[in-house]
Amino acid sequence: LVVFCLTFQLACCCGTAACSLCCKCCPKIKQSTSTRFMYALYFILVTIICCVMMSTTVANEMKTHIPFYQQMCKGIQAGEMCEKLVGYSAVYKVCFGMACFFFLFFLFTIKINNSKSCRAYIHNGFWLIKLIVLAAMCSGAFFIPDQDTFLNAWRYVGATGGFLFIAIQLILLVEFAHKWNKNWTAGANHKQVWNGLLALVTLILYSIAAAALVLMALFYTRSEGCTYNKVLIGVNGGLCLFVSLVAISPCVQNRQPHSGLLQSGVISCYVMYLTFSALSSKPPETILDANNRNITICVPEFSQGLHRDENLVTGLGTTILFGCILYSCLTSTTRASSEALRGIYATAETEVARCCFCCVPDGDADAEEHVEQRGGQTVVYDEKKGTVYSYAYFHFVFFLASLYVMMTVTHWFHYESAQIEKFFTGTWSIFWIKMVSCWVCVCLYLWTLIAPLCCPTREFSV
Repeated sequence: LVVFCLTFQLACCCGTAACSLCCKCCPKIKQSTSTRFMYALYFILVTIICCVMMSTTVANEMKTHIPFYQQMCKGIQAGEMCEKLVGYSAVYKVCFGMACFFFLFFLFTIKINNSKSCRAYIHNGFWLIKLIVLAAMCSGAFFIPDQDTFLNAWRYVGATGGFLFIAIQLILLVEFAHKWNKNWTAGANHKQVWNGLLALVTLILYSIAAAALVLMALFYTRSEGCTYNKVLIGVNGGLCLFVSLVAISPCVQNRQPHSGLLQSGVISCYVMYLTFSALSSKPPETILDANNRNITICVPEFSQGLHRDENLVTGLGTTILFGCILYSCLTSTTRASSEALRGIYATAETEVARCCFCCVPDGDADAEEHVEQRGGQTVVYDEKKGTVYSYAYFHFVFFLASLYVMMTVTHWFHYESAQIEKFFTGTWSIFWIKMVSCWVCVCLYLWTLIAPLCCPTREFSV
């Protein structure tokens, strides 16, 4: 339904008549939500273009089915077969334009606290003009002089931004775990049922982590070989056990009474997920069998049959992956997330325990005070008293996400042989990026536990 409405909201770029005709069937939406989804729609459109540019299948189909394809490519000065519009260099240029678009809006929206200001109106409207500007910036990147120098420099910028995007997600994951435990612990002070829920969820989380560890040991290792897999599974399993013991140690409990196994259970599940994802992304190992034939080892035997239809697997996997990236962007740009990154948290006295603790409680929902319906979709103006999220932080996260998409689509440091059809082919760069992300996540969580012990005179809040 959201995708359906977003498609129709694109018609609003063309004027009020199209908006009234198309958007009337969409449900009521908040102004802040519609603005973020429109920027997300721009992000999706550019991401799809990048995936098309990395697809050799699409390029070959265009050559076969488009009449006068060669003449058209020469006309737009893209080479005889539009080779300048495909490959990793084209993706770098398009993502450069998208990253510049969001970075300029980040600078433009710094310190906006009132939705009635002129800059806020530009942020929340003028969608057709912004679409034209985005297209112009993505197209203009193809005319940058000295392409080789630009690509080499932009590659390092993209890697830095991609790593920073991963770091923000890891920080917010650790904050999410602490917030979850803090919220339900606050409810346990009034009703014992919250203690039961805490125990149940903690047991489920550790059961999932333990099951994942056992399954990876069964399917990704064997008696001979698979040294990398054995070491990494053992190390990551040991790290999960270590942080769990630290979380409930007496010295940590004295300084942080809210520390418990729920947080370490969340981190353990995420570590197991990253371990599985890294092992799946590792280049396959081959050995000679008794008949001197190369056989692949250290991967599940049933997984080899799942890649017969590579186009279907790549399409579904790519859609799920970038859906997760988009979800991470939208959840990372709320006011609560931006305040958490600056160390601002709700006090224990104001904490209200809820099963869905991430949602705003009903008492805080004052957005219904001003509702307008101008012949099209009903819009709830929820920013009359002030902005409900940080505009500048929103654009900065999408700027980093643009760099992360650029590096992910081009296989990070294996860009020269990158193809979207080989998106799930194992590479060492992707493998180590996921493993390092796993260890960074553990270190971040461990630091939140031991920081009060290292700096006893400083006040810490989680």
